[in-house]
Amino acid sequence: MASEEKVLFESRRFAVVEKTVLRPDGQPAQCKYVRHGGSVAILPILNDGRVCLIRNRRVTVDAVLVEVPAGTREPNEPPLETARRELIEETGFRAEQFDELVTFYPSPGIMSEQMWLFVARDLTSGDPAREANEEIENLIVPFEEALAMIDRGEIRDGKTIVALLLWERRGKAS
Repeated sequence: MASEEKVLFESRRFAVVEKTVLRPDGQPAQCKYVRHGGSVAILPILNDGRVCLIRNRRVTVDAVLVEVPAGTREPNEPPLETARRELIEETGFRAEQFDELVTFYPSPGIMSEQMWLFVARDLTSGDPAREANEEIENLIVPFEEALAMIDRGEIRDGKTIVALLLWERRGKAS
C-alpha cells in the first residue's frame, strides 16, 4: 500500500491533512498534520547595532509577544522575496543586505513548515504596510537588551529566541 493523503481542511495559508503510511512492521498508520508552504523570519540590525523587534498581538495564545518580523511565503515565492516583503510590511524598514542565517522546522511534530531566517542590514526606515488584522508596533532595542529580555522571560517566541541566540553565538552581535 502506497501512502495516501486526504485533505481535511484547506485555507489560503495551510491545509490539515491525514496521511496513511506503512509502519516498519507493515501495518498502516494515520498521521494528521498541518501542511504549510513555509515562512521566513527576519532579524533586522540597525547600523548602530540595535535590533528592530516587534510587539505583535497573537490571538492564538491570547498575548502580545515580542518577536522578530516574520511571515508566510506566497505560493512559489522565493524565501528572500518573502523576507523583503515582510520586513517592509511589518516594520517599514527596507534592507540593502540580507544574509540567510539558518533554515529550520519550527514544529515538525505537527507541521511541515520550513522557516528561513534572514539577517537584514543597511536599513532605511519607511512606512509599514501592515495587514488590517495585524496589531504590530516596532520595538527597537540594543542587542544586549534583547538577550536580557530572553533571560527575563519577556521574549517567549521560538523563532525570535533562535534568531537572537544564533546571531550572538556566531559572534555577529559584537
